[in-house]
Amino acid sequence: MARQTEGHTVTDTSSSAPSPAAMARRPGTARPTPEQVTGAKSLVLALEHVGAEVVFGIPGGAILPAYDPLMDSTAVRHILVRHEQGAGHAAEGYASATGKVGVCMATSGPGATNLVTAIADAHMDSVPMVAITGQVASSSIGTDAFQEADIRGITMPITKHNYLVTDASQIPRVIAEAFHIASTGRPGPVLVDIAKDALQATTTFAWPPQMELPGYHPVTRPHAKQIREAVRLMAASRQPVLYVGGGIIRAGAHAELLRLAELTGIPVVTTLMARGAFPDGHPLHLGMPGMHGSVAAVTGLQRSDLLITLGARFDDRVTGQLSSFAPGAKVIHADIDPAEISKNRVADVPIVGDAKAIISELIAAIEAGTGDAAEVNPHTYNAWAATTRGWTQEFPVGYTAPSEGALMPQQVIERIGAITGPEAVYAAGVGQHQMWAAQFIGYERPNSWLNSGGAGTMGYSVPAAMGAKVGEPDRVVWAIDGDGCFQMTNQELATCVINDIPIKVAIINNSSLGMVRQWQSLFYNERYSNTDLHTSVGNRIPDFVKLAEAYGCVGLRCERPEDLDATIEQAMAINDRPVVIDFVVERDAMVWPMVPAGVSNDAIQTARDAAPVWDREDSEADEQAEDVGADPSADQGK
Repeated sequence: MARQTEGHTVTDTSSSAPSPAAMARRPGTARPTPEQVTGAKSLVLALEHVGAEVVFGIPGGAILPAYDPLMDSTAVRHILVRHEQGAGHAAEGYASATGKVGVCMATSGPGATNLVTAIADAHMDSVPMVAITGQVASSSIGTDAFQEADIRGITMPITKHNYLVTDASQIPRVIAEAFHIASTGRPGPVLVDIAKDALQATTTFAWPPQMELPGYHPVTRPHAKQIREAVRLMAASRQPVLYVGGGIIRAGAHAELLRLAELTGIPVVTTLMARGAFPDGHPLHLGMPGMHGSVAAVTGLQRSDLLITLGARFDDRVTGQLSSFAPGAKVIHADIDPAEISKNRVADVPIVGDAKAIISELIAAIEAGTGDAAEVNPHTYNAWAATTRGWTQEFPVGYTAPSEGALMPQQVIERIGAITGPEAVYAAGVGQHQMWAAQFIGYERPNSWLNSGGAGTMGYSVPAAMGAKVGEPDRVVWAIDGDGCFQMTNQELATCVINDIPIKVAIINNSSLGMVRQWQSLFYNERYSNTDLHTSVGNRIPDFVKLAEAYGCVGLRCERPEDLDATIEQAMAINDRPVVIDFVVERDAMVWPMVPAGVSNDAIQTARDAAPVWDREDSEADEQAEDVGADPSADQGK
């Protein structure tokens, strides 16, 4: 996926559903009679016309005028959250689960700045979101007025575009543009900051407005010459890999990806953001690459002679030491944002365009079977595919058998996935439990895996699960959280109870900031500085079962392997309110495989002091593999 900044030419996501703004401007759409309304009413009407279904927010002085007409709307549901960060993550979860634009709302000053983390998170992970904030009256802007903050300036680096509206007549146009920008090209967050006097002023509401977006000209089709060049490289390759990123999910291109893989027989790796873009159970799937990726996926990339990179951005968690990443591979890089192509790894064939359109063009060229395309078929890559399948069998992602009576976190997550199934939505926090949830749950469909990939935001899981459940009320939604992450946003359980949003929360409680503790074990001589949370060892501070009950949820606890399935099944049977399960797990469990930060991916380890034995020619990689602690400086998250 690629980042869109103002002035860049980008392409539309070719989702099956048009953007809300496009729907509002379709020929034949009934035009409402212009009417005299307040700016606040104009805002609510505009939200209705762009198709917004739900707004997560908290009122305050500057945004208060908007809350009065919002109360009368029968089309837009407002959900009162307990913290603005929760509103932002809920909007992200709604967007990521449904593919629609998520909406959050806050007042000026601290209300707006509390949204910043969620906005940055949406920016890193290309989530279509519109954040609406109130601002002090236009005459007071720049005077350090009460609850004034330059939220537009603060968020400029972390939004796809943002607006400050001081004229009530501009509200419909700005809302239409915000939804259009957020949902087209590379999706991302758009901020709309509206001065209080603009909300209070009288204006004429008319729809649809005339959008004014000079320089923003989405292009949907890839260049035919680049498609031909990509097919030529594929025909010349003998060890290609489809390196798939989250852009496939954002573009709704999973069906096309499956067709391309089966047509060619090329193995597939799916990044952390792309889990579910390709079925885990498919024989061509090698797993997740990266720092905690499978041996097959990491080694497949390292030994490939061609990377067919689709909607991925060569981020550091996948590449490891960039100079040693896939050293013998040529690169086809297809991305919706030209700024991403050759940013980290130079592309031999750059293709700018929508992922669905690009893959469709590649399929058409291969199916034509003329010229180089005649060489692109499963027979060409049979030996390579067999080799990679051998790696998946020889080095499966697993975990150490528990000691007598110990509850292993991997086992907990594995059983949640097995009992709940692939039709559910799983939203993870950040850290060890996030990696285990990515590794041990089988993802067979897109939009079933939600996580904070780029930013690594603690506190994401519970509100994101809440937003996902609002958007997909008929699906089971699990928040898989850590005892540290959970304590950052657990107040949104109150929101869930009051608004009848029955999510299920699995707290993987190792009484620690688990990933930091793992790094302290590996790189800091087991000096556990400030990572003990006291949530299950000794006193339970807090007691998560009592906390859940205080919020009106069902609180359960599981500490023994023999109770595991029964506890999960008990949670699955409760659908009238949220369920919180405190899974008290082995605190010294670690995430494996692992590539230490800053070293070659050839240094992958399957367990502490254990690594695959290869016939490596690169002696430097061997030396790095022996030195797990080569560079612990990069922050892995909590």
